[in-house]
Amino acid sequence: MANLNNRASIAYFSMEIGLLTDVPTYSGGLGVLAGDTIRAAADLKVPMVAVTLLHRKGYFYQRLDSAGRQIEEPVDWAVNDYLTEMPPRISVTIEGRAVALRAWKYDVAGPADFSVPVYFLDTDLPENSEWDRTLTHYLYGGDLHYRLCQEVVLGIGGVRVLRAVGHRDITRYHMNEGHSSLLALELLDEEAQRAGRPSPNRDDIQTVREKCVFTTHTPVAAGHDQFPITLVNQILGRHEVEEMKDVFCCGDLLNLTFLALNLSHYVNGVAKKHGEITRLMFAGYNIDAITNGVHAATWVSAPFAELYDRYIPGWRQDNCSLRYGLSISKQEIWQAHRAAKKALLQFVNRELNSGMDVDVFTVGFARRAAAYKRMDLFFSDIQRLKGIVDRCGGLQIVYAGKAHPKDESGKEEIQKVYRARDQLRDKIRIAYLENYSMDIGKMMTAGVDVWLNTPLPPMEASGTSGMKAAVNGVPSLSVLDGWWIEGCIEGVTGWSIGPADRTAAAVADHSQDAASLYDKLEQVVMPLFYHNRDDFLDVMRHAIALNGSFFNTHRMLLQYVLKAYF
Repeated sequence: MANLNNRASIAYFSMEIGLLTDVPTYSGGLGVLAGDTIRAAADLKVPMVAVTLLHRKGYFYQRLDSAGRQIEEPVDWAVNDYLTEMPPRISVTIEGRAVALRAWKYDVAGPADFSVPVYFLDTDLPENSEWDRTLTHYLYGGDLHYRLCQEVVLGIGGVRVLRAVGHRDITRYHMNEGHSSLLALELLDEEAQRAGRPSPNRDDIQTVREKCVFTTHTPVAAGHDQFPITLVNQILGRHEVEEMKDVFCCGDLLNLTFLALNLSHYVNGVAKKHGEITRLMFAGYNIDAITNGVHAATWVSAPFAELYDRYIPGWRQDNCSLRYGLSISKQEIWQAHRAAKKALLQFVNRELNSGMDVDVFTVGFARRAAAYKRMDLFFSDIQRLKGIVDRCGGLQIVYAGKAHPKDESGKEEIQKVYRARDQLRDKIRIAYLENYSMDIGKMMTAGVDVWLNTPLPPMEASGTSGMKAAVNGVPSLSVLDGWWIEGCIEGVTGWSIGPADRTAAAVADHSQDAASLYDKLEQVVMPLFYHNRDDFLDVMRHAIALNGSFFNTHRMLLQYVLKAYF
């Protein structure tokens, strides 16, 4: 395949990029979104190149014991089987020493002779010290020292690798979260060198700002990387950081989000609500919103892909054409859904001996296990759940998700699901799939009857799993937060949990959301599924036609092209 992208004009930087389950260089939504963005660029022939870290040991391999306690193990994968080593070697300076880097390449293929190259940076080289060799081993591992060193490799090293492999005409650098914002330092250095100066000054800032784009995904202050100046001086040894504190710092900390905000000409949140929240968090900055999407061709199950190929030719290249999903017969929608559901439940039963039944109403919940995601909200009232089953019919639920190794409250969420499983064993079948991955996510979002999402508002920046469900005709039953505020048309594309506008007291009182969840299940969703299948199928078709056709990375990337790239 001839690669046109030596002419790439957009460089997309992300700490994690998810391309394949067997290339474990992602932890969850952020990395999978990055992968979907790159696939959309390949489809639409957007001249992009992407940069990330290799993560030789992955995020982690998850095992769960009989009580749901999470056990983390390094991932063992063969880099050479998937990626191609590039010959150039470059180096970055960390704590005054040179750390050598190489890059591994993966081409994401688009139509005809077009592809988007992705470069995975790797410090595991014999000329480096043992500790330096581990810098590209673990995603989100180690302490602040390890993390800042990684971000030097990603930001500064990433720009240098692009130059070394021939990408010298980049006009836009897109930072997917603040992890890569040190790339701005390297761009400032390049401007100073062009001007014949030994170091950058304020004259270079506007030039660099015009080149940079920043997307923030985090509505919580604690989620933004910041480092003590003493540590920054130790690792970077850069006097500009202290001399231009208004650009680089917030108080006595290097705040990578503020660095990205100050050195980007375009900044956005990832949903309309998230854009509002981000503007409140970072007052004084011009912050737009581009709502996330998913790469439809990646997440559509085989039965639905076959259906779309017959009824909506060209949908892979034009995701917006999924609006014609309304023209597909309800019977064929149901047959495709039942085939996807059967595939999921066969996998669940084979893995866990759960005895799940394809004729039983099935709920799916899969995402990072964190306290604010409230995966245990479903089990707030065990007795009421039992009563719903008695009155409405059978119910089963499939869970999956990893907790960060240092997130004890997230790990406890998994254990709560296990305890509920034991309490409800005679009434509701509950399965928790280990080692959540892209493949498991694809099976789940296509194979359940309803997708559940219960974050504590306003902490869900966007969320994309419900979008993956929508392209498979699976409606959401979700709290009005993130993308679902935009995607929910009550009773048409799915159903809401709780009120749209919340007081502080309502946010703190989880019992209100639990009651709303139970009411919707008992009074609307399950009766529709069991006793009014025709109307349930109407909701399924509208999930495809309204949400699937809009909440995709083709639409999302075109918005970046129009607003940020060109």
